[in-house]
Amino acid sequence: MKKIIATVLLASGLGFCSLEATAGEAPTEPKAFAQFMAKEHGFTESYISTVLAKAEKRQSILDAISRPAEGKDWYEYRPIFIQQKRIKQGVKFLQDNQELLKRAEEKYQVPAEVITAIIGVETYYGRIQGSYPVLDAISTLAFHYPKRGKFFAGELAEYFVLAREQGWKLEEPKGSYAGAMGMGQFIPTSYRHYAVDFDGDGKINLFDNKADAIGSVANYFSVHGWRMGEAVAEFVDIDATLAKQFENTKLKPQFTVAQLRKAGLDYQGKAKDQDIAGVYHYKQENRYDYWLGFHNFYVITRYNRSPMYALAVHQLSQEILAEYDVQQQKAQAKKSLPTVSKANDES
Repeated sequence: MKKIIATVLLASGLGFCSLEATAGEAPTEPKAFAQFMAKEHGFTESYISTVLAKAEKRQSILDAISRPAEGKDWYEYRPIFIQQKRIKQGVKFLQDNQELLKRAEEKYQVPAEVITAIIGVETYYGRIQGSYPVLDAISTLAFHYPKRGKFFAGELAEYFVLAREQGWKLEEPKGSYAGAMGMGQFIPTSYRHYAVDFDGDGKINLFDNKADAIGSVANYFSVHGWRMGEAVAEFVDIDATLAKQFENTKLKPQFTVAQLRKAGLDYQGKAKDQDIAGVYHYKQENRYDYWLGFHNFYVITRYNRSPMYALAVHQLSQEILAEYDVQQQKAQAKKSLPTVSKANDES
């Protein structure tokens, strides 16, 4: 169980890749960073330096970021998220938060099952939000991880500003090894720009307020261009040569459905000829599966820059929706059964 939980956290921690920090070129050295924060954001150098002096460099964070779940092959990655227990819990989340999800779907035009699947993949519906102090996580990566130091220095700057805006004590919030927070695992930049007060209580709480978490995930997808009613991804049975010819080497689909059809793909799905599409390759133990990804597939990768993540979210959302529909049909059928009166029963 511990191994599974750790792997889930590794997968969810990669949400930071979906955005670039919007704070200026924050330095990756503590003293220079303190000076930067004083100049750009109105903090005192002594305050920033004091806080950073208390932050702990954690080797476990540096180890974790070097072995993300997305480094696995599809046949290893998929079972982490597409499992019966997670599907059932997703149905329960959908049922328990039906009104909130319906309101978010109507306002932001993002399907309830997609919102649910994101929260399910990221934190098991809010249960596993991470145990690293966010300050330790981001400062460790800003000052001791040169590969992405500039990115995380920007996020550290955003975190200081976010904490000031929200009235947080910097050392209290906990999250993933990459500093992602709450049910939807928002990094500080995302929290500041896309999180919403969906219940109107004057606060934005993504940690234990389901309304805000649901609304914020929906808002993120809306801002990044989700198109309600359009296809996300479809399995295709094509030969390896055609799959290679139209393999998507970038996150955004590089071709159109018309190009694929012209090349010989017998596509009968709901996407239109002018829709963008690409073939994504997923390694099974002894073969590859091929999936067409469309615009909405790309939108999911804006949340986490991984085609495997995007397909896992899509498949989980479809499994949740299918199981939810089955349960609704059963409930409706039960209501439709004739009621036997006591008098008839005794006759």
